[in-house]
Amino acid sequence: MSPTTDAIDSVLLPTDGSDGALAGARRGVDLAATADATVHVLSVVDSSEIEGVASVLESDLDEQRAALEADAESAVESVATMVRERYPELEVTKTTERGTPYRVIDRYVDDNGIDAVAMGTKGRTGVRRVVLGSVTENVLRTVDVPMLVVSPAASDSPLTEDTVENVLLPTDASEGAAVAVDWGLALAETFDAMAHALYSVDVSRFPPQMEPDEIFSGLERSRKDALEGVRERARDRGVSLTGTIAAGPPARVILDYVDDNDIDLVSMGTHGRSGLERRFLGSVTETVVRNAELPVFCVPMGSE
Repeated sequence: MSPTTDAIDSVLLPTDGSDGALAGARRGVDLAATADATVHVLSVVDSSEIEGVASVLESDLDEQRAALEADAESAVESVATMVRERYPELEVTKTTERGTPYRVIDRYVDDNGIDAVAMGTKGRTGVRRVVLGSVTENVLRTVDVPMLVVSPAASDSPLTEDTVENVLLPTDASEGAAVAVDWGLALAETFDAMAHALYSVDVSRFPPQMEPDEIFSGLERSRKDALEGVRERARDRGVSLTGTIAAGPPARVILDYVDDNDIDLVSMGTHGRSGLERRFLGSVTETVVRNAELPVFCVPMGSE
């Protein structure tokens, strides 16, 4: 069954009180409002840096722990207040926990049946850091639900039918890309937006002895295989679609296409699993997430 935004009944907004966290929370609550989902706001106290300093007196440790917990509670309340002010009809659950941030977030997703997560890409640094930054990438590697990732440089424009006009669906014909394309079409349908299917091939990976005509003939075959299925699924949903093939490093092609075509939202897949069942974040997705100045909806393989 193809995914729909109706499948999102709950959205988790991790926060550490930073501007980066707030950027993720704002777009996450837009997604929750679109799906009429409940909102969970979570802040994780990571006191490992303090407790690892043996020279600190126990009384000082207690004071630092209390300060971190107060920061976490303030961060949660700030986001909850934002949610209530913008979408008073949404139900909000507030939680603070201790532990390793990405592990706590992953466990919270599983324990509470969360359907999507929204996070910023930048957070606090130093001793008073609570959640974000590199933690966002760790969460991307571990959670089994779609994740909306938002750069602080992204526009403050909300994700609504009035503002989302173009949704980009990068594809390489892999299973992971196909799942992300389905989610992207669902988002385009919800926002009544134009879907852009983009297939890119890094021509530097072709054997040097291949003639240009051979390369572009191969690209044309790949384009047809990758884009025809997208067209069929778009037609089934009644979504307007444009398809493009491009040559070059995929991440750079995607980022350039975003800039050149007024893209408002990207939906792309993370790839497979590696090691001890840890999700492996594809290098293309990682590069796009780090550099895109717009929300990126990251979909793990197996998401429905």
